[in-house]
Amino acid sequence: MKTKQLRFVVLSLVLLLGLSFLYVSCLPQRSANGVNQNTTSPTIEELSAAPAKKVSYKSLGQAKEETFKYETNVFNVTFSTKGASVSSLKLKNHANADGQFVDIVYSGETAKKAFMLYWADDFQNPINDNFAYRTEGEKIIFTNSYQNAEGKEFTLVKTYEFKANEYLIKLSVEVQGEGLEEGVYAYTMSYEPQVGPEIVNPGSGRSAYGDYRRFYAGLVSKNNKAKKMAIKLAKDGSFFTTRDLNWLSLTGKYFTVIARPENEEAEYKWSARQRSYSGIAQSNSIYVSIPKSESKKSSVYFYCGPQLKKYLGSYYSGTDNEWGVRGFNLDDAMEGGSMLGWLENILKWCLMILNKIVPNYGVDIIILTIILKFLLWPLQKKSTESSAKMASISPLVEEIKAKYPNNPQKQNEEVQKLYKEKGINPMGGCLLMLIQFPILIAFYGLLNRHFELRGAMFLPGWIPDLSVPETVFTLGFRLPFLGNQIHLLPVIYTVSMIFSMKFTQMSNQNSSSMGNNQWLMTWGMPIFFFFILYGAPSGLLLYWTTQNVLSILQQIYTNNKMKKNPTGFEVVHSKTDGKTKKTTKKK
Repeated sequence: MKTKQLRFVVLSLVLLLGLSFLYVSCLPQRSANGVNQNTTSPTIEELSAAPAKKVSYKSLGQAKEETFKYETNVFNVTFSTKGASVSSLKLKNHANADGQFVDIVYSGETAKKAFMLYWADDFQNPINDNFAYRTEGEKIIFTNSYQNAEGKEFTLVKTYEFKANEYLIKLSVEVQGEGLEEGVYAYTMSYEPQVGPEIVNPGSGRSAYGDYRRFYAGLVSKNNKAKKMAIKLAKDGSFFTTRDLNWLSLTGKYFTVIARPENEEAEYKWSARQRSYSGIAQSNSIYVSIPKSESKKSSVYFYCGPQLKKYLGSYYSGTDNEWGVRGFNLDDAMEGGSMLGWLENILKWCLMILNKIVPNYGVDIIILTIILKFLLWPLQKKSTESSAKMASISPLVEEIKAKYPNNPQKQNEEVQKLYKEKGINPMGGCLLMLIQFPILIAFYGLLNRHFELRGAMFLPGWIPDLSVPETVFTLGFRLPFLGNQIHLLPVIYTVSMIFSMKFTQMSNQNSSSMGNNQWLMTWGMPIFFFFILYGAPSGLLLYWTTQNVLSILQQIYTNNKMKKNPTGFEVVHSKTDGKTKKTTKKK
């Protein structure tokens, strides 16, 4: 294999492996037992060995089970008197692909609802009794009376408080009376069973569209600042600790739930659980166990909404939110970007500007690709000329190899001398690929992570969301490596890549044939990329397909222009003593 071809293959494989790593890193990492883990982030390893205490009380209430609705500017809430819980929490400003509001409480086939209470720190049996309720302004107040084994009675008051434009909910619990049993913890507040929307897994073998559920915690450091830590679950899918935490979050691809107690000084027990159910890919819960010393009245704030800094970052100052709270630092719980986050932000800013002119993100991606191609044209030209020059002197390189067949070091010295004499940079043909690679990674991150592009439509009926793969139809069976969803855009992308490779090869075939490696370049690499990118966001494939089409047009133009004078050099054949000698000279 010739040196130029070897470099191309190596760089192509590096690009392929890079994309593979990038794709896998954006999916939930799992251990053998299906537990989400992030082994590259710090983990909290101090676990409390104290077993959960099981207690029960006799309900004295006479309320009946019923549901009712409550509405704010951002929420449509469905309450249930059973357990004084929430069965639905729909986000009015965020819709699914079907146009329905995102329900951040996804129950699947589980019987549990959100914000249920547990006695002490036992998470097995939620309080399912029916509560009486009343509404007072922005507060929904539930009450029920209980009796302990000694006959002492007490009343449990559970209050939800909302603000009109806030995704932050205040959940308060008050115990009126002295009937609670002795113990470290009085009761536990929870969020379960899952952060919506539903994780669809249509037989592809992976969570749909790179969706995931991960746990994070804000660990209070010595300077009283919370440091974001990834939670490492035990083999049974559980985690609990009594260390000082600022918050505990359950995070999905676009939405998150964060629990933060109002009183930061209390010694809470923090817990997380992950379970599997037949109706959904995962079920996840977070718990805050309230110590007995705080049982008279305690409050925990729950943020239930989008991962957007304009909301999560509004709790630094009391003047930026309707609650008047400060120093919550909830934006620390947001998923971090990649090392090319700065480039993602630049591309996102460009797309936002273009979207104000042309309100279609698919068209905006095409326009931005054209702009980037225009800006990279000098490098494209230089890369093409460098490749052509390398091809034009290949007879001289072969002559050097024949002259020093058993001396590789001398061969390299003479070849480098030839490059210097002809003003050729052997890496010049690779420069463009090295520049395009980070742009490709940044586009992937942009279209796969940034909330603002969620649900961005290109063509109705075909590509309704550029952040996920488009689907033309769904099979009743699974195809190996592909699943049961048929995507058209990866096929179009692969065809465009094949033609791009063919036209690139045509520029060099006169002087240096790729021989047996031509099949690998023309067909092998596109097929590899087809499988790697089959489940990639449609916006990324739209970008790269457009890139390939523009490259074909550029290569046709370049090939026509360089037909008569491809490199500026010509090989001159002369005979000396009956032997043919090849040299080059400037045209």
